[in-house]
Amino acid sequence: MAKVALVTGGTRGIGAAISVALKDAGYAVAANYAGNEEAAAKFTEETGIKAFKWSVADYEECLAGVAKVEADLGPVDVLVNNAGITRDAMFHKLTKEKWDAVIGTNLNGLFHMTHPVWGGMRERKFGRVINISSVNGQKGQAGQSNYSSAKAGDIGFTRSLAQEGARAGITVNAVCPGYIGTEMVRAIDEYVLNKHILPQIPVGRLGEPEEIARCVVFLASEEAGFITGSTISANGGQYFS
Repeated sequence: MAKVALVTGGTRGIGAAISVALKDAGYAVAANYAGNEEAAAKFTEETGIKAFKWSVADYEECLAGVAKVEADLGPVDVLVNNAGITRDAMFHKLTKEKWDAVIGTNLNGLFHMTHPVWGGMRERKFGRVINISSVNGQKGQAGQSNYSSAKAGDIGFTRSLAQEGARAGITVNAVCPGYIGTEMVRAIDEYVLNKHILPQIPVGRLGEPEEIARCVVFLASEEAGFITGSTISANGGQYFS
């Protein structure tokens, strides 16, 4: 029977690439999304991967959402915490609302999603939790004190939980993408992209969502069972940690 993988923010961008790659690797995949129903419907039509709507910022919604996925597909073996938002502003202009929104989704969401599946993973003595952090969680970024704080917290969460899960056969790892050629990044002004972003990347290009997805598929595999508490930096050489 195929292992079940649940990908948050799994119908667009990096998340969509992860969902497809896991399906291609033989997993039964559930893709969570929060708001864009048109994009989710198109994703399901094109891939055959069922999409489930709830906000990872709401713990009760996560409990109900995970229960629905497990009723449809079976217990979650692989959880990919990918859902994330940005609300960028320089700190002197950053509002409490923008801070709370980003922390609520990008950091609290990891607790909200991992907590409901953790007990089952412990009982079955197997689990894979893969958290999508960011290069800006490693090095920081002006105008993103909320985002960088949340993504740095994701790494701390990963390292702590890895120690708890190790004896139960659960690995917990993080992937830190750099600038990836998603719809959001490609919408950046071409001058800004070519003048200020690409020169920071030694390989001289944006990453592709599929390159992040391949990292996730490996970390989800049986072959990665000795890797836990680790951070994979997939950023084209932009930052070394």
